[in-house]
Amino acid sequence: MRRSQEQLEKWLGDTGLMEDTKLATLTEMSDAYRAMAEDLLLHPLRFAGAELDLTRKHLALSYYTLARVVGKDREPVVEAERDDRRFQAEDWRKNLPFDVLQQAYLINSRAFLGWVENMEGLPPASRDQMLFYARQLTSALSPSNYPVTNPEVLRITWERKGMNLVDGGRQLLEDVRQNPSLFNVGMTDRSAFEVGRNLATTPGKVVYQNELMQLIQYTPSTEKVSKRPLLIVPPWINKYYILDLTARNSFIQWLVNQGQTVFIISWRNPGPSLRNKGWDDYMQQGPLEAMAAVSEATGEDRMNVIGYCIGGTLLGSTLAWLKKKRRNPVASATYLTTLLDFSDPGGIGVFINDHSIRGIERMLARKGYLDGRAMAFTFNLLRENELFWSFWTNNYLKGEKPAAFDLLYWNTDGTNLPAKMHSFYLREMYLNNRLVQPDSLTVAGESINLSEIDVPSFFLSARQDHIAKWKTTYKGALVHGGNVRFVLSGSGHIAGVVNPPYKEKYGFWTNDTLSPDSDVWLDNAEHHPGSWWPHWLEWLGQYTGKPVPARVPGNGKLEVIEDAPGSYVRMKAAQAAST
Repeated sequence: MRRSQEQLEKWLGDTGLMEDTKLATLTEMSDAYRAMAEDLLLHPLRFAGAELDLTRKHLALSYYTLARVVGKDREPVVEAERDDRRFQAEDWRKNLPFDVLQQAYLINSRAFLGWVENMEGLPPASRDQMLFYARQLTSALSPSNYPVTNPEVLRITWERKGMNLVDGGRQLLEDVRQNPSLFNVGMTDRSAFEVGRNLATTPGKVVYQNELMQLIQYTPSTEKVSKRPLLIVPPWINKYYILDLTARNSFIQWLVNQGQTVFIISWRNPGPSLRNKGWDDYMQQGPLEAMAAVSEATGEDRMNVIGYCIGGTLLGSTLAWLKKKRRNPVASATYLTTLLDFSDPGGIGVFINDHSIRGIERMLARKGYLDGRAMAFTFNLLRENELFWSFWTNNYLKGEKPAAFDLLYWNTDGTNLPAKMHSFYLREMYLNNRLVQPDSLTVAGESINLSEIDVPSFFLSARQDHIAKWKTTYKGALVHGGNVRFVLSGSGHIAGVVNPPYKEKYGFWTNDTLSPDSDVWLDNAEHHPGSWWPHWLEWLGQYTGKPVPARVPGNGKLEVIEDAPGSYVRMKAAQAAST
């Protein structure tokens, strides 16, 4: 049956009737729902038990309804989670029909998800996939998503004489126009932000570039700087300015103010012309050429390097490659929410299987790249109520204009991924987890082994990270050679990293003993209030060298090409698709 499905998918893809990734996803969804139906038939008693519990709750809801009708106050049978914004409006509680409707929905959806979660004999990956698709279904069916079943929307429609729906329709058309051929719900007021005007404003110059990246050197704000420069390798799934959103929250500006000579890679937004750029190219034309350029600009042959997310994954493979080559340009390495071990890839794991990846690869072969907007949409579905349906309701049903929020602007400003690189990344790392297997992965002609790295390293993970789960990043730290320090921040993938000291938020945990068990490490860790940034800077001080006169971009051997933030970062995913 799987063979016939694949042939059907290929035929539909070849005819252009549907994109290969959508076909693969639809097949995965149909397989998941079929498995649920089979479980129902094979385990009728378990289903009957769940149905009996569901009946009891609906009976209790009937008693609740009757009590409300006769004017008695009664505790709800079920209530939404505290962080569930869908039913927070007083309209849901005040109007009995809608109160009953939302409680019935919560009872049914939780029963359905509970039934799926308790299905027997499923491997964890299959269970997670089924839960994901079951959750997408229940979330889409929420009464809050439709105008006639949402009392708050009905009230606003009455008060505004329907203009909210008119305004919402205009916003929907504008979002479609902003994302030709690929719809993404509007998450922020795009007109409020411009890269180089009120985002990515730390002064600096582009001092080097190639076809994959521009290298920015930042203008010093202190008379003296650390002898060893600092190079940042950001992810190329999103743009580098997550570390330079606004001056007050900018990690880059803070580093400059601490007397660091800071360089950062700004990745190009690729289109089909770069389809054959692979992981090797990203390493050679990314951190390796950047390291050489930093040495040219500063005269220093050694530097400290930071890798963030997939930029850290690339940094790890680069250090292992350099070790094979007996080269040692890196004095210390810092990994921010980085997966080296992909045994538990987090929420994105529901899309990681051979069938789904083959669908992606067929699409990559045709287009030459993965559209960054599709990647953003996929990540949004991992928290669909918060990052899709809430905006759907506010924008298109209530007619509200999205607020100006710099982080959400960055989140929608995605980058495309070249076909060769993305296929390699999905298969060799996510699917086969070969990066942590000694000498299993060959990069630029060398088999690499992370345990051979002897560069001192600092791993920063985030406790609520759903993209790079902290216990999995901990496994990566265990296989990394050299002197390793692991620190756990509060919050998630972004806020856990971009946490400036003035906010005094989240806190972090430290433990100098790297136990084989992550839970043991945390049980014995010490909690510290506030930002991890000063703690990390103290650790970095061992490798920065003595102060030297500040270095001005262009005063070294590299000439200034253009002002920061450069031209590569301004290219939008849709524009890049035509290059």
